[in-house]
Amino acid sequence: MHTVCNKTPLRVTSPSRATALPSWKRLIDIACCLAGLPLLAVCTLMMTIITKIVSPGPVFFRQERIGFQGRRFKIYKFRSMILGADTKGHQSYYKDLIGTNAPMVKLDARGDSRLLPGAWLLRATGLDELPQLINVLRGEMSLVGPRPCIPSEFDQYLPWQRSRCDALPGLTGLWQVSGKNRTTFEEMIRYDIEYTKTISPWLDTRIIVRTVPALLMQVYDTKVSRKAQSNGTTAAAAITSLRQAS
Repeated sequence: MHTVCNKTPLRVTSPSRATALPSWKRLIDIACCLAGLPLLAVCTLMMTIITKIVSPGPVFFRQERIGFQGRRFKIYKFRSMILGADTKGHQSYYKDLIGTNAPMVKLDARGDSRLLPGAWLLRATGLDELPQLINVLRGEMSLVGPRPCIPSEFDQYLPWQRSRCDALPGLTGLWQVSGKNRTTFEEMIRYDIEYTKTISPWLDTRIIVRTVPALLMQVYDTKVSRKAQSNGTTAAAAITSLRQAS
């Protein structure tokens, strides 16, 4: 597993000094997006059919997120929850994760009642994020970078933690391929800040290559957590056990 960077507080990079998106990164983004558009089209067709059956309503879900240097934008996702799902529970859960050293386990692993049937697998494989290729093409995101948080989460960040936004948010990133659900909130922040300070073609290539194995591990972790939850064990305890075993 990738070694977490130094635990001492990191200096916030001033927005005026933040590095612009490298041209090589933009070229990779556009090339990969164009290659991925046929897959997006097929998945959109399938999701349209499935959504029409299990939960009539829009196929796509839009949500405001925090992007490069704190700028707000709307991300696109395949809808995986019932219409009008309450987000207060998620916000409270995330607030608890920030204040503890518990693994970043999603509510999905606890049998989130807001999810559509089978949507946990869609989310665990990351396919629900595929429409964000649109955000990448628009230059709001990159293939590789920190995941964009929602405004309420960003408001809880300490000043030094906000420097994770000194790079364009991405579909995958250093944190995602370094344990993700087995890491803590602080580890996530430090992985993301480390990435913003070490962006390179080689690092992006390594992250992209490691993304598929990371997603498979995420599916496994989610299955274990859901099974543990049904057996009366907390999802966090199950992931902590897996983390210690690895």
